[in-house]
Amino acid sequence: MAKDANIQRHVEMASPARDLFQKCREYRDSADARTQGFYPYFRRIDETVGNHVICDGEMKIMIGSNNYLGLAQDPRVVEAACKATQKFGAGCTGSRLLNGTIRLHVELEEALADFLQREAVLLYSTGFFANQGALIALTEDGDAILCDRENHASIIDGCQFAPAKLVPYRHNSAVSLRNRLKRLPPEAGKLVVMDGVFSMSGDVADLPPQLEAAREFGARVYVDEAHSLGVLGSEGRGVVHHFGLNNDVDIVMGTFSKSLGSMGGFIAGEEAMIEYLKHRSRCLIFTASLAPAVAGGVLKALELMRQEPERMEALWKNTRKMHEGFKSIGFKIGTTQTPIVPILIGSEAKAFQFTQRLYEEGIFATPAIYPAVRYGEAIVRTSYMATHTEQDLDRVLEIFQKLAIELGAFDDPAYTDPTRRKGVFDFRLDTKEDFSDNGEKPFQAARNTTPPQPQPQTAATP
Repeated sequence: MAKDANIQRHVEMASPARDLFQKCREYRDSADARTQGFYPYFRRIDETVGNHVICDGEMKIMIGSNNYLGLAQDPRVVEAACKATQKFGAGCTGSRLLNGTIRLHVELEEALADFLQREAVLLYSTGFFANQGALIALTEDGDAILCDRENHASIIDGCQFAPAKLVPYRHNSAVSLRNRLKRLPPEAGKLVVMDGVFSMSGDVADLPPQLEAAREFGARVYVDEAHSLGVLGSEGRGVVHHFGLNNDVDIVMGTFSKSLGSMGGFIAGEEAMIEYLKHRSRCLIFTASLAPAVAGGVLKALELMRQEPERMEALWKNTRKMHEGFKSIGFKIGTTQTPIVPILIGSEAKAFQFTQRLYEEGIFATPAIYPAVRYGEAIVRTSYMATHTEQDLDRVLEIFQKLAIELGAFDDPAYTDPTRRKGVFDFRLDTKEDFSDNGEKPFQAARNTTPPQPQPQTAATP
């Protein structure tokens, strides 16, 4: 009895446990946006028809997709995915290490290795897993990963989970990278990681000087080609080939969810490194392998990308048109050099409102706000496909110009006073915004917005 009383006394004295769900009940951002009538996320698409989607019975021009070459809806790709499903089933129901390796996985790895001119390739079930799996497995305690500050979230998360020290450096700056490398112990293992094309700004990595800095300090170099595969380089091989540096970059990562129109990711490099990842990368070993439909569809998409160079030509024609069109209207599109075209809006609330009005006018696009971009520099992120028609693109420009006037887009401080930025997140439309200068460089108009043209492997500059 005494023992039971003692236990009861300790229970009564203990502080109540923190409710893990309290923050969920207090979360209001999405509800506030819905209340104000401009929540832009999780829109349900009922059908995809080429460059258009049908939502709530209405046709919308899709400019929020990364389907750069238009292969996601190509009937030959869809047919290949269906045939793979019929032959191997809906899923592999296991990891690659155990029972989840089918012939299509091996064929796709071999086809990618040949295409990228690499010794070997390893498939992952998502691009996110490819970055996490490689960065965690390849680094150790005492190593350092030098990470461009504007890298994709999958890279940043991989760096944070990795045992190595995370060392961020200024976006696209070889000078900043070299300064960071100088401060690291000479004996430390070093890995420099960057996107080939940055997903929010559309910037192309300034690879040659960063590679030179990395080599000076004995660092390996890792390039994420997610948004550059199918967009840059000979036959769409990506930024590494665009600069003619395939023999100098150690690791190439890529995804299938952009130009190749599906899902999944891969790591490409020397055979010994790939063999190591096969047996040490937890993101590979402990997750189910790519569905047969994905592998079969991507194999066909890769084949078509190589056989039909006119797709890249059409993509760049459309890209040039939209760069010039938006600038002629008066929009700032940043430093983009690619089919990713960020339209500077400024106010977070106004970016949501702008996106909602686009949707009502038949244009499907998405906003990007902090932390994807800086406070007070919210954008409507647009991206273009090889299959967009002149009529599609003219309509998009017409609606953007109409809404710029209707919503006073160019009255925002991002345009009228670009040297000053908001110091706080503002999600209100009806109150005066408070702007303060925090000393950071503001969003600038493009310093060079001429898109880099598809180049042979010997190209040296974008």
